[in-house]
This record gives sequence, structure tokens and C-alpha cells, in this order.
Amino acid sequence: MKRNSRFSLALHTLAHLAALTPPRPLTSGEIGEHSGTNPVVVRRTLGLLKESGLVSSEKGHSGGWTLARPAEEITLADVYAALGERFLRMEVEGEENPPNCAIERALLGSVEAALDDAEALLVGRLSKTSLADILARIPRPAPIEGI
Repeated sequence: MKRNSRFSLALHTLAHLAALTPPRPLTSGEIGEHSGTNPVVVRRTLGLLKESGLVSSEKGHSGGWTLARPAEEITLADVYAALGERFLRMEVEGEENPPNCAIERALLGSVEAALDDAEALLVGRLSKTSLADILARIPRPAPIEGI
């Protein structure tokens, strides 16, 4: 996954939080160091997840970020929605500068409708996968005999 994506950072961090045994908080610095991301970016991204009830945070010496719900109850769609971004979107000039060309307006309407449909399919698919499902796909080392 692309490392400069908030979605990628969020999923990677949540999976690490879910996989920690025993569970413990991770600081923004630890997450940033592991993911190669500035801790400020980590805090901004996880702050959005906190607003959506996916993570919690504690300040202080033993503080950090933890999951607010079990991994089985957090879907990839929950994370996607919490970040409030879309993968599929048209690059338009903005409402302050609407297209003057009738053809451009028609194209935008058709393409945006198709992208909305694709986005709905994406979210539907993401809603079928939980963090626990992701963790179940991680190969575990084989036990060593005699230990």
C-alpha cells in the first residue's frame, strides 16, 4: 500500500494495535517511526479515527493510542468513512469556477455518477472485511519442536 495515504497509515496502525500481545498503547512517535511518517501526521490521522470511536488515546508517560473497539467490530469501511476521503473523484475546478461548457457539464455529471456507483461498490466490499479478518491472514511462524 502507498505509504503517503491516510487510509494506508490508518489501517496499518490499527492492525498493529490489534496484533499487540499483550495489548498496550502506542505513541504517535512509535507509530511514526514504524511507518516512516511524521508523528504530527499520525496524530491528525488517528484524531479522525478517535472522533469516529475507532481508537482512544491517553496522555502521559504510559499513554498512547489503543483500539476503542474489538478488531472484529472495526471494518475497513469504518476506517474509510472516518477519514472522510474518497478514492474515486473527479478533479474539478470547484464551485467558485463552474464549467461554462455544456459538454463539460454533461461529462462531469456522467463521470461523477459512474464514480459514485464505483465508490458505493468499494465501500460495500470494505464493509465485509474487519481488522480481525486481516490479522487472520497474517502467517504465523511455525512452532519449534521441543520448545
